[in-house]
Amino acid sequence: MPVRDAPAAESVDVLIVGAGFAGIGMGIQLARRGRESFVIIEQAHDVGGTWRDNRYPGVSCDIPSHLYSFSFRQNPGWSRVFAEGREIQEYLRACVREEGLLDHLRLNCTLSHAQWSDDDGRWLVRTTQGEFWAASLVIATGRLTEPKIPLIKNLDGFGGRWWHSARWNAKVSLVGKRVGLVGTGASAIQILPRLAGEASEIVVFQRSAPYILPRGDREYSREEIERFAADPRTVTALRDELFAEAERGIGARQRRHPDIDLLRRRALDHLAASVGDAGLRRLLTPGYEIGCKRILFSDDYYAALQLGHVRQESSPLIRIADSSGASAGHGNRTAIAASGNAYELDVLVLATGFNVARPHIAGHIRGRRDRLLADEWSTGMVAHASTTVHGFPNMYVLDGPNAALGHNSAIYMIETQVGYVLRALDHLAASGADALDVTAEAVQSYMRDIDAMAQDTVWVQGGCTSWYRDERTGRVTLLWPDSATSFRDRLATFVPGQYEHLSRGGH
Repeated sequence: MPVRDAPAAESVDVLIVGAGFAGIGMGIQLARRGRESFVIIEQAHDVGGTWRDNRYPGVSCDIPSHLYSFSFRQNPGWSRVFAEGREIQEYLRACVREEGLLDHLRLNCTLSHAQWSDDDGRWLVRTTQGEFWAASLVIATGRLTEPKIPLIKNLDGFGGRWWHSARWNAKVSLVGKRVGLVGTGASAIQILPRLAGEASEIVVFQRSAPYILPRGDREYSREEIERFAADPRTVTALRDELFAEAERGIGARQRRHPDIDLLRRRALDHLAASVGDAGLRRLLTPGYEIGCKRILFSDDYYAALQLGHVRQESSPLIRIADSSGASAGHGNRTAIAASGNAYELDVLVLATGFNVARPHIAGHIRGRRDRLLADEWSTGMVAHASTTVHGFPNMYVLDGPNAALGHNSAIYMIETQVGYVLRALDHLAASGADALDVTAEAVQSYMRDIDAMAQDTVWVQGGCTSWYRDERTGRVTLLWPDSATSFRDRLATFVPGQYEHLSRGGH
């Protein structure tokens, strides 16, 4: 995707960091209204975010395609109910081409440092392609960007090959190889069925069993796609139906009865129908409440686990044996689980998720009084309206603190935040101020509301630890602990009184 080089020092109204769903969605709306100059910087060679980085076998979305796309750019041509990763990335590429974003896009452009200047009332953003002055800064780097590598002793001493699922090494053939799959989350359950068709032996290292629901994926027929293309109202109607169905899932997350009982029974019935062996079924039965961790969707994971060359190890991988304990001719390829079981492996695949609670970019952004965003978030991510951070004027974080969902589409949430940012930009332009800085009181009030909403949910009371909660404080910092509709209602109005209005010089 050709783009022009960035000039050495460019002044723009809005600088967007990241070209995944959030950054592209923000860019589309800015381009359509045509009021603000803007650039989108992206550290990688292409757009797509999660769907560019994750190329593992079987990668696909677990939200239906027609819901996991922009409401303002519906796609009648989705090939499947649940699109595969490459098709989602191509959708985003088409958004960039057809919405006129190419001239605004800077690829291979990494943010090195962003510094708020009180004197100038702007952000100075240093990148690998030069400097930018930006009146507003939009952080759209997402949550699934930094692979989480678990603490496995002597991992670097492993004599075979290893990689994270988000950094898939397609150059290494897995045919006939002995493979360890570490993790049983959303990526792992998509990888295993494909991996089982190539590897000679597979060991699945399970820290905790996931709840899995039937997926029900299928291809759309030619007739369906033609009907969607001929009448956009059919796409809107399907999208509304999918949204309403997903939205009903919030009742179970709020531990309401019979909602949670029915959801739990559906998952356990799927397990019982799929796994006949009582011993294996016991190992695959979660020991926490449903919804506490991410609920997964698959029609073939349980079947793959029961293949003769696949073994379930119901404890985490903790270390690689040192060279003195290795088998002759294999180097140190012995992987040892917490149970003490040892396995000779050629390849390790770490399907172990992402670092979400302490985003790396927060260590590169400084606001008023030289405050580092990483320090502001040292006890957990906080933001007002899940979007603005005290002490960081004219900065907006998309898909960040308390902006994710455990039951519905992330794209709906991103669109809601984009709308909030546009209202903030409109107010700033009308106010005559140079910058808006959300008050500490507004942030604290919003976070008290979040904590109160989360208190009785399955994420707090469900008996598990998960990426939804901050690992140091236990607070729910990733999720909006209510319905998607309530999030849109909450952000529907921009309230000027929750912001300090600044002029150049910081006053």
